[in-house]
Amino acid sequence: MKKILLVLFLSFFYNAVSAQVKFEAQTERSSYGLNERIQLVFSINNEGDNFEPPKFSGFKAEGPFINKGNQTSITIINGRVTQKREISTQVIYYLTPTKKGTFTIGAASIEYEGTIYKSAPIKITITDPIQMPNYPGQPNNMNFGEGIHLVAELSTKNPYINEPVTVVYKLYFEPRSTVGNFRNFKAPKYNDFWSQYIDMKQLTAERGKYNGKDYSMVVLRKVILYPLEAGAKTIEPFKIDLDAEVPTGRRDWFGEYEMRVIQKSLSTGNQTINVKPLPEKGKPESFTGAVGNFDFKVIPSKTALKAGESLDLEVSVSGKGNLKLFTLPKPVVPTALEMYEPSHTENVQTPLTGMVGKISDKYTIIPQFKGKYTIKPMEFSYYDLGSKSYKTITSKEITIEVAEGDGTIVANAPSTNKQAIQKKEVFQFNKLKTEFVSASREDFLGSGLFYGLLIAPLLLIPIVMIARKQKEAKDADVVGNRIRQNNKLVKRYLSEAKKQMGDKVPFYMAMEKALHNFLKAKLHIETVEMSKENIIELLQQRNASEESINRFMELMNDCEFARYAPATDIAMTNDFERAVERISELEKQLK
Repeated sequence: MKKILLVLFLSFFYNAVSAQVKFEAQTERSSYGLNERIQLVFSINNEGDNFEPPKFSGFKAEGPFINKGNQTSITIINGRVTQKREISTQVIYYLTPTKKGTFTIGAASIEYEGTIYKSAPIKITITDPIQMPNYPGQPNNMNFGEGIHLVAELSTKNPYINEPVTVVYKLYFEPRSTVGNFRNFKAPKYNDFWSQYIDMKQLTAERGKYNGKDYSMVVLRKVILYPLEAGAKTIEPFKIDLDAEVPTGRRDWFGEYEMRVIQKSLSTGNQTINVKPLPEKGKPESFTGAVGNFDFKVIPSKTALKAGESLDLEVSVSGKGNLKLFTLPKPVVPTALEMYEPSHTENVQTPLTGMVGKISDKYTIIPQFKGKYTIKPMEFSYYDLGSKSYKTITSKEITIEVAEGDGTIVANAPSTNKQAIQKKEVFQFNKLKTEFVSASREDFLGSGLFYGLLIAPLLLIPIVMIARKQKEAKDADVVGNRIRQNNKLVKRYLSEAKKQMGDKVPFYMAMEKALHNFLKAKLHIETVEMSKENIIELLQQRNASEESINRFMELMNDCEFARYAPATDIAMTNDFERAVERISELEKQLK
């Protein structure tokens, strides 16, 4: 009898526990990188209705994706078979972090048989972007779109200073999937690099391999970078949002995979480049930073002319390398040749392999006297990446013959790089203009001017002290100085954008800098704090209207996207006028 009671008790207890409804929220980990995608699963061990998700502050959410499962359990007690059907429901969200920090995802709720059940809140810490690892046990059965990868491919991670580095941003996706509606491009700023974008006029899918598997691939952007200084340099993530049609893993009646359209937020993560300094051993004195493979020429337009006529002296470097990042040597000419400031010309293209073309300085030279003059040879040095050595090119000596002078004799100074002029003067004219001087002069000592100049420094002391205090107070006002500097930069970059009208890339770069410095001046923030969400929040706190905020953010997005999209002169003019209007509009509201 006791055994029967015990069996009945255990059976009742088992059924009571089995009937208990559990509703919980789970993530794989409590800490993620800024560039990671988080799977958040709300699960209930039964069917539920009226699911209410929490707010996902600090995240961009994709979902919900519903997954229902049925499971039958069989229990045998004293030969008695009990069969029970268990139903479970999963509601899945995929979260993309929008900023760093620690965030709490609140409770979700679901209704089952008239009772409301709530999940426990979850804390998630978001850190700096990381290289995407493969975590053991990562579920993929409902993680739609995991076969889509945004990758930054670098030509080298250990370049020399001023050696070109190619960065190609590629999007890999499964051949069964399709992608489109690219938006919210967020490109790196490439600090400590000279950068040049190569626009992709048309996005064309082609075959590619990723981690040894066949994928479809689209090149989104190409960038040429020239590192400007040695050390470990970090390239920020490249981010993009898109829509993708991906297979769900289920098949329809015809055996074809069912497809689902999802939104994806992708990021490349941080990339680190270790820039090597150029060797000091064997570095010539004439080296000014040229790295590549070059030819150097110094060519005069003529070598025989009359005094007072002009000639052009062209100093040029052509070839492949960092043509825009070094200075050309300057000729040294005799003092009898008057040389003017040069006109600088650049004919440089920037394909994927790096800069190629020609730069030149053209000097106008006018001889003043008759004679024969020598322009000494010039040196140009560069570092050859092929041979890993410095090379120096020396130009030929140039002789200029000047006819019909005024009787002057020119002598070459043997110990200098200049030539001195010695005039042969036979006689001088008597002065033809009379100058009268007063016979009686007032002594300066004891005069009113003397005492005035004596007292003046004493009177200036309090003025100097007041000015010094004002300067010290101004220097101590770090925030105020930063605001003033940023306001100056806004005007400077707007002016630069106006000058670059018609040249798309420098125009929109200047526009972006103007908008960013305006925000720095008005919101008192730095570049690292300049996320979209933070800007909107700060503008709202400063009582800017929603319409003005939306217009300004739309302009920022348009300028960022326009750098690698086709743009006409009319579009650039409209964007410039919009920038002036938006800045003026917020200027009035943020005072």
